[in-house]
Amino acid sequence: MNNVQEESLRDQKKSRRRLQILEIARGIISSKGLRSLKVREVAEAAGCSVGSVYNEFGDFDGVILTVNRETVQALTGRLGKVPAENSVRQLYGLAEAYLEFFAEHANLLRSLFEHRMEDDRPYPDDILQMVMDAFALMHAPLVRLLPEADDVQVALLSRTLFSAVHGIISLGLEERMIAVPPQMLRQQVEQFLDAHLAGLGIPPLR
Repeated sequence: MNNVQEESLRDQKKSRRRLQILEIARGIISSKGLRSLKVREVAEAAGCSVGSVYNEFGDFDGVILTVNRETVQALTGRLGKVPAENSVRQLYGLAEAYLEFFAEHANLLRSLFEHRMEDDRPYPDDILQMVMDAFALMHAPLVRLLPEADDVQVALLSRTLFSAVHGIISLGLEERMIAVPPQMLRQQVEQFLDAHLAGLGIPPLR
């Protein structure tokens, strides 16, 4: 075996180990929540040392951030599939898609908002931008529905609207409190949108 082949095999092994670490970390977060994720347990499950985990991702934050990036990419992909032909219907569709994604991946989505960087380091700009891009999906239909509003007003409104929907769903699905059945939670989200749009002078969907 020549040096090129040996290097290729090392790269393949490294790639497989990286994917395995991510799969293990994602599984723990998904089933038990971010607080249950421990670097030593991940390393043991992957059959490698803690140092190997750090070598692959820089530090343990790197593992969590990579999982979180995948989560927000999956979320944005799901929201991006909501039809945009009718602006009001799109807003309701975005809220329903967010509810469905949250119900399916609650702990992974919570990790995105709960994770705090070690030593109070700033959160990476690329993930913040990815989250803002997800929020921005409510921007386009609001622009069409509120042609008189300026961009700053619409941007703040879309962020507020998304945050409110997130809060309703997050609390509704919170296991430590009285969980709301999904069908009732969907009704609550729709009722919130009805009232909010009516307050903006936009006829609700129904």
